[in-house]
Amino acid sequence: MVEKLKMIWQDAKQLKDERGLTLVELLVVVVILGIIAAIAVVAIGGIIENSKEDALKSDAKQMVSAAKLYVASNDVANGTVLVFAGTPDATATPKDVDTSSYIETLKDPYGSSGYSAAGVKVAKSADGNYSYSVYIDGEKNLGTKAAPVAETAISSTSL
Repeated sequence: MVEKLKMIWQDAKQLKDERGLTLVELLVVVVILGIIAAIAVVAIGGIIENSKEDALKSDAKQMVSAAKLYVASNDVANGTVLVFAGTPDATATPKDVDTSSYIETLKDPYGSSGYSAAGVKVAKSADGNYSYSVYIDGEKNLGTKAAPVAETAISSTSL
């Protein structure tokens, strides 16, 4: 029995000699983790903003592709605006064309719903070639109906 008590006493003494983490060491670890988390949040925020801008530009390119499909199938006058979101202007000359059925959905990546207006202006040159300019009106805009962005400048345009 005495042997058993000696063993218990030695185990207890050995546990007492082992040192755990102090409060200061725990606080240092928490501060370091906080700094790492703050850096990660800033980096992720920039990635999200870039992905929204890329989504908007992708929508613009998709509208130009749909406009090319429409022009290949239909006779289009110079200056015609193909409207993919919003209401076509029936009084415009040449008349705006509702082409919203060519693209299933256009959701504004910066907003909670679709774009308020989006379209492609088709210009026909004297030699019969077409050029396309796009505008998107939403939380952030890409061009305007009066001054759309050329197809070739979509990728380089900043919002």
